[in-house]
Amino acid sequence: MITRNSGHICCGLAAAACLAGTPAWAGTAEGPDASANAKAEDIGAITGLAVGAAAAGPIGAVIGVAAGGLMGGRYHREKQAARQLSTDLGKSEAERARLEANVTELDGSLAQSRSHGAQLEHTLAAVDSVGMDVSFRTDDTSIRAEDMGPLLKLGALAADVPGATLRVAGFADPRGAAAYNEALSQRRAEAVAAALVCGGMARTRLIVEAHGAGEATSATGDLDAYALDRRVTVRLERATSAPAVSAATATSRGPLRGTGP
Repeated sequence: MITRNSGHICCGLAAAACLAGTPAWAGTAEGPDASANAKAEDIGAITGLAVGAAAAGPIGAVIGVAAGGLMGGRYHREKQAARQLSTDLGKSEAERARLEANVTELDGSLAQSRSHGAQLEHTLAAVDSVGMDVSFRTDDTSIRAEDMGPLLKLGALAADVPGATLRVAGFADPRGAAAYNEALSQRRAEAVAAALVCGGMARTRLIVEAHGAGEATSATGDLDAYALDRRVTVRLERATSAPAVSAATATSRGPLRGTGP
């Protein structure tokens, strides 16, 4: 009996060695996964053959080969499925993290937009009080240094108000010829308009006017009143609003130079 069993074992092991040397279970499949599956089936078949041969001789070897091959292939498929599931879970986590980052970024952008909208609403609410007057010395068109800063800020503010325009009107005191005063008030208005453009306001959104001495209110010989007539007014206007009322007035009472306007 021992001799017979030993013979069975030897036959089984010999057959197992032959199968190990020849990948009979690989079939015609190609690629890493197919190769791994075939290898698992081969290992299962060889193990089944050896165990079956040891337990029940040639018949056991045949049964062991079939059962071992099936078990080996099943093991490989389950292992491959587990690996794929792990990969899918990793991708899902990465996608979730990316979506959370996008939501956070969108929340920040929304908050920033709301803040900007609130600031714009505040600006529009106060827009009807925006404007300034710039005064000039006698027969002069130069803008004083202390007036340049407010003009630049006004140009930047008006540029940020949708649909807004700036009306720039030049004036002169009643001394001198009407034609000369008209040209002088035009040059003063153009100088102020240039400063507003430097602040950021588009030239196409400026309305430049020259009134000369036609609207002067000073009495003859009143030098202080003449200084108030030598001015350029800047008013911010919107399509839905009337011309704004001045909120800031810059006056100049520098030394008079002769009797020019």
